[in-house]
Amino acid sequence: MSMNQEDQTIEEKQAVPPKKRFSFRKKAERLAEGSRSEQKRKQKNNNKLPRLRVFPIWLRIIVVLLLCLIALVIGLMIGYGVIGDGAPVDALKKETWQHIIDIVIKTE
Repeated sequence: MSMNQEDQTIEEKQAVPPKKRFSFRKKAERLAEGSRSEQKRKQKNNNKLPRLRVFPIWLRIIVVLLLCLIALVIGLMIGYGVIGDGAPVDALKKETWQHIIDIVIKTE
């Protein structure tokens, strides 16, 4: 073996492999595996029955509306009784609201 050939083999052994090129396609494929659309496709392929909701949507709407109503009543009582100078229970009386309406719509 000549000196030139030995140098080439040593260089080949010590050679650093070239950097791998970044592939957008491979990254997109990896992202798509865990994407929502892929999960939906897998679910359709499994032919499973749809999930039965324990807390139906119509009941959720009713609960949210009731919570809003309760928050309104509590807000009225705090506003009239704590911030204002009245009794908190008076905020729920019809006479109080009639008096407020009469003040706002003062007709002469």
